[in-house]
Amino acid sequence: MVRELLKHLFKKPCTVKYPAERPPLFEGLRGRPVWDMGRCIGCGLCSHICPSGAVEMIGKGLKAVIRHHVDRCMFCGQCAESCPRGAITMTNEYELAGYDRSRMVYEYRREEH
Repeated sequence: MVRELLKHLFKKPCTVKYPAERPPLFEGLRGRPVWDMGRCIGCGLCSHICPSGAVEMIGKGLKAVIRHHVDRCMFCGQCAESCPRGAITMTNEYELAGYDRSRMVYEYRREEH
């Protein structure tokens, strides 16, 4: 055991002092999905294909309101892959924990002119 201790005594630690030191983000990270309502046609594929029921669509077509429940989301990216217009993108935002569930709901609606 002493031999093992001496062997590892002068090595760098394997862990990172998170959150003071943040590791670099890797390519292909699937963070929080974001909807571009200018491109969204309100087809509802994202809400139908979501395996955890995190995407809720209220209404249809161009008047649809989309609610994304982050506390239910698995960040699988199925919504972004299934969108025919490419209106959903996966961001690099991954620190989404919180104490209030009402702040974990993002609502997207088309701007009225």
